[in-house]
Amino acid sequence: MSQPEKPARKSGLAHFFAAAGYSASGLRRLAQESAFRQEIVFIALLLGVFVVMGASLPQVLGLLALGLLLIAVEALNTGLEVLVDHLSPDWSQFAKDAKDLGSLAVACTIGAIVLYAGVVLIL
Repeated sequence: MSQPEKPARKSGLAHFFAAAGYSASGLRRLAQESAFRQEIVFIALLLGVFVVMGASLPQVLGLLALGLLLIAVEALNTGLEVLVDHLSPDWSQFAKDAKDLGSLAVACTIGAIVLYAGVVLIL
């Protein structure tokens, strides 16, 4: 069985729309992850707390920026897990290490959000 031919690279406006489509596909894939859905709820709840506590617009925008960063890190972590699972379907130390490091990156990002929220809401 032959491999399908690699599509030609797009340029200009076609590249922009293709990239937007790839991003939308990535978001649909990420939405299948329970961790992503939990992180969205976490950010939404924090956003509600910020609004109720009277946070300023720049403070709310800071939270939203950190929320987008969390989504990006979670997307990279999920991509890493998919790749590792493909390369090492059985248990292996390198697979465990790679997944643990991806998880650490997500945990650090959540820690940054909690720290930021604490500073905004307490100080």
